[in-house]
Amino acid sequence: MLKCPRPVMDEIMQQEIRPLLAVDIIEQLHRQFALLSGGRGNDGAPIITFPEYSGFNELPEEDFINVVTYLTSIPSLDAASIGFIIIIDRRRDKWSSVKASLARIAGAFPGNLQLVLVLRPSRFFQRTIADIGIRLHRDDFKMKVPIVMLNSLSDLHRYVDKGQLTCELGGSLQYCHSQWIHHRTAIENFAVTVKTTAQMLQKFGTDLAETELPNDVQCTKELLTDHTDKHDKLKDELKLAMKQGHTLLSCIKDQANKAETHKLNPDEMENQTTVERLLAQLDETENAFEQFWSKHHLKLEQCLQLRHFEQDFREVKMSLDSLMEALLELSDIGDCVARVTQLLKELKSLEDSAQESLEKAQLHALHGDQLIQSNHYAVDSIRPKCVELRRICDDFSNEAKKKYDILSKSLEIHTGIDKINHWCESGVYLLASQAVDKCQSQEGAEAALQDIERYMETAKEQQLNQLRDLYNQHEIILSDLIKTNVENALKRLEEVHEMFEKRHISLKRLSAKQTRPVQPVAPRPESSPKRPSPKTPRPPGSTPNRRSSENSSIKQPADAELARKKNIRKAKGGIKIEVMHEESQGGSSHILVTSETEESLSSRRRHIMNELIETERLYVEELQSIMEGYAAALDNSELNHLIPLALENKKDILFGNLAEIYDFHNKTFLKELENCVEKPELVGTCFLKRKEELQIYEKYCQNKPRSEALWRQCGDSMFFQECQKQLDHKLSLDAYLLKPVQRITKYQLMLKEMLKCSKNSEGTAELEEALATVLDIIKSVNDSMHQIAITGFEGNLNDLGKLLMQGSFNVWTDHKKGHNKVKDLARFKPMQRHLFLYNKMILFCKKREETSDGHEKSPSYSFKHSLKMSAVGITENVKGDVKKFEIWYNGREEVYIIQASSMDVKNMWVSEIRKVLTTQLEACREASQLHQRITENIYHAPMSRNVRKVALRQSDSSSPETGYRRSDTGPNMRHKRGWTQRRLPSMDTEDFETIPSSAEELSNSSDGEEDSNNKNGEPERFQVQLTYEACEPHELSLEAGDVVQFVEEAKNGH
Repeated sequence: MLKCPRPVMDEIMQQEIRPLLAVDIIEQLHRQFALLSGGRGNDGAPIITFPEYSGFNELPEEDFINVVTYLTSIPSLDAASIGFIIIIDRRRDKWSSVKASLARIAGAFPGNLQLVLVLRPSRFFQRTIADIGIRLHRDDFKMKVPIVMLNSLSDLHRYVDKGQLTCELGGSLQYCHSQWIHHRTAIENFAVTVKTTAQMLQKFGTDLAETELPNDVQCTKELLTDHTDKHDKLKDELKLAMKQGHTLLSCIKDQANKAETHKLNPDEMENQTTVERLLAQLDETENAFEQFWSKHHLKLEQCLQLRHFEQDFREVKMSLDSLMEALLELSDIGDCVARVTQLLKELKSLEDSAQESLEKAQLHALHGDQLIQSNHYAVDSIRPKCVELRRICDDFSNEAKKKYDILSKSLEIHTGIDKINHWCESGVYLLASQAVDKCQSQEGAEAALQDIERYMETAKEQQLNQLRDLYNQHEIILSDLIKTNVENALKRLEEVHEMFEKRHISLKRLSAKQTRPVQPVAPRPESSPKRPSPKTPRPPGSTPNRRSSENSSIKQPADAELARKKNIRKAKGGIKIEVMHEESQGGSSHILVTSETEESLSSRRRHIMNELIETERLYVEELQSIMEGYAAALDNSELNHLIPLALENKKDILFGNLAEIYDFHNKTFLKELENCVEKPELVGTCFLKRKEELQIYEKYCQNKPRSEALWRQCGDSMFFQECQKQLDHKLSLDAYLLKPVQRITKYQLMLKEMLKCSKNSEGTAELEEALATVLDIIKSVNDSMHQIAITGFEGNLNDLGKLLMQGSFNVWTDHKKGHNKVKDLARFKPMQRHLFLYNKMILFCKKREETSDGHEKSPSYSFKHSLKMSAVGITENVKGDVKKFEIWYNGREEVYIIQASSMDVKNMWVSEIRKVLTTQLEACREASQLHQRITENIYHAPMSRNVRKVALRQSDSSSPETGYRRSDTGPNMRHKRGWTQRRLPSMDTEDFETIPSSAEELSNSSDGEEDSNNKNGEPERFQVQLTYEACEPHELSLEAGDVVQFVEEAKNGH
């Protein structure tokens, strides 16, 4: 074991021992057995006097050593290095006292001795003994300095000047022991005060330097106040110490001012110098501390300014973000002039309300610039915030200007549409109001011609054709509805203009002077029937023979006179304004569309295919990097210490079935896409072939909320940072885990683009089916994400069949009892319900927003009610609101009025519910037919299904079933039809419930529901569900809504 050398240990101990002070030995000093009067020898050696003290021999050794040690520590190092002169006064004492004094000094004097002067006893006997004793015992004292035995003061004066001796030794040096003790105590107290103050200032400065600046305004204010209070307290203590030092210095200097002849001795001079040095040291400490405090205080104030700036920044940014969000929500560009005008008012109101926030943001950014110019320490934090505020202000202003421009153009377009519609309506009225008989004369024809020409001039004056230019310039920003309205308006303008041209030609021909008298022939009136376009559906009640006969009567010259008379009779009957539809106008105009060449379309298809393959390769590479760089790293033992506890054994939760997705795309799908590079139009077959495999995305998306929740817990861990660093990824893992969700939505965009340039080419049908497949997958994924959030349903959702639709609605309930239809419960205020439509059931749930770990809200759906689809009926139209429909249960005992957010949503739901009910009805019919064949035990050989015979019911009956007769299928009557409940014959082995359904039933049409079972033994009647065009001569064409009667069943059972 190593041992530290002794001198080193002594030095360390000396450093740890506090220096001896007068206050520590104040009692011993007051005994006055040793003095440091301040006198000096001829060479400047300090003089220590041991005056006569009767109890010197009885002094404790410790007291003697402490006093002598303290006295030798007072002179300066230069003076002490010369050596001390000791004067021992024993004139009234004995030799024994002299001997004891010399022995103590020789054994315990800590300083360097130069000379020992002894005033020996004055009595003769003691003097003789002293002379003898000193000769005999000189060597016993072991002093290396001379010991001089003096007989009198005069002998002493030969060694030491009188001016350096006190009056007791015959000198002139003024010395007061009590005053000396007082001065020494005061000086040492002041030195301790200076040292303590310096240490306090140093510690306070260290605390200030190590203080971490707070991150909020309140804590910064508290810290600034606390530090300021501590500084003021230390400042007061510093001032008190300075005052103490100046007082002490004044006391020392006052001694020299008492008499002109009095001078300070060297020790007093050293005391004065010591005090002055301590004052200077204190002053320097104060200056250094004030400089440090000034910088620290400035930093605290700047920190407080920064926290205020950051707090105001957050408030202003939150306000601007809210305004920007409100601005972005104004995405509608209107569907009419009134709506666009209202949107412009809302935009103007939003801009006005945003001015205050924008001004605050600009002022705050200016304040940030001022902080930067004032040399703020956090310039790197302030400057980006100023830039951000100005950017948000610019973005808001630019977005507002952009929306204003779009709405202004939309207003111009809708104004143009209204002008065209008004002009066309007025024009059609003008054409219809021109009496045919008045135009038979030349004057009447000229007057009508002038009316026509004047009205056609108004089209130029109103600049109606400007709408086409606006449409071409701003087509990209228009919605599909506006595009359709513009196209319809322009097409109507062309049609009406063509009508005017035809009328203009006819009237001009009539108004021209005839060279020979000719029997006037009236032009064909505009109200005469037009030949319908092939796309126009056949009106009810009209037959092809009638249409062909009327058209041929107009075209054939032999029947011109007959047609003229008929037209004259019709014109006299009154003016008839006929609404012209797109495809019902005679002489239909065709919109010329410049089609792309096949070569350019083929080039576009190749470009889209190349992009699809390249993005697929990149997608596979990204999935591979995730699996190898993150998923595999979880099994790497070298990184185990970095894996957070929250992630242990949760690899499947974080990544879901990402490995399955990667294997499918890497091994299968990418290769199949690459095989289509030469024939891009056949890419649809890849999606159809892998329709089932693509369903894996549904499982991935269902797990995504759990994955995101786990990522929020441990996403900041060193493990993910290390993995990201090794992969050299710019984005974190959560961004890559979103890639599969983005990819499945990217496919439908690619297929849409491919379909646009693949019309009427090979593979078009497959592309359309593939697009429908991908859209169905996306819808299924989206629906499943909502389905997993259903809570409170006691059954198994998988038993309900496929989830067909889901969405939020306003729901009113109306419960009726029996046939009295008394309202059991009517809710005037709608309930907010989220509906889930399955094949077997429809669920009513309440949507709840739940906060997850302080992050964005995730919805959940609390189960409230359910209806079996086997007992559900539907009323598609409800009076008062086109967005409402009814779902009723058990013969309208329970009625649920449902309001959709739009007509499109309503139509989709009604259509899907109709499909479910139709499927159930067909299944029940097949079961009924099967039951009938089984009970009758009739089996026939298969025959052609065209043998089935049905007969239209033509007679009008007063029975409830007559509401489905053939004549009621016209436009004015079709919307009044509705399904009625019909119970199928029961079977021994199965119980079939009532299958109510509806196509377009009004809310009041269900009040007359009756059981449609055949009670009179008559053949059963059925309502036709779909339109059927006859393919063979012996077949019968049927339209949806026709009522047919069962006559005979084919032998093959169809």
